[in-house]
Amino acid sequence: MKRLKRLLWLFLAIMAAFLLFLFWYQYKYSMDVAEPYEVNGTHWNKRLLIATQGSGFKNAVTKGIIGHFKSDSIFMQVVDIQELPDIAPENYDALVLLHTWENWKPPAEVQSFIERTKTDTTKIIVLTTSGEGNYKMDGVDAITGESILANTSLYVNKIVERLRPLLEKE
Repeated sequence: MKRLKRLLWLFLAIMAAFLLFLFWYQYKYSMDVAEPYEVNGTHWNKRLLIATQGSGFKNAVTKGIIGHFKSDSIFMQVVDIQELPDIAPENYDALVLLHTWENWKPPAEVQSFIERTKTDTTKIIVLTTSGEGNYKMDGVDAITGESILANTSLYVNKIVERLRPLLEKE
């Protein structure tokens, strides 16, 4: 009976440690909610949407993209990825999705948005970040990498390179 009791306590201790690890991991690596904002007037014909999560890296990438196109005649809107169910992609010339691979999958909002817009993914640019820097959704031509602030300009340049043909066409 003593042995059974010890095994039970050991099992409970392991479960408690596992739960503590899960809470710590969620606290440490979960994304903040991105603050929505708009740049340039809504009267411009060209429209760019950036749906992102709040983090130092993603905020820096967003600012880099905005900074590159700010002087152009482009209306730019930044929203949190939680707003994707309300987004009509046909209202935009280009869409940029910045998200983190969480719990071995993309956020549900990103997954359902991509599935909903499968017929017209040519104007969607996805940057997926993960710990290893190589995870992405199947069937999506995503830019992948780690959230390293020193590499921000590299990712901004890759995204801008893909955005140019979408935003420059008439």
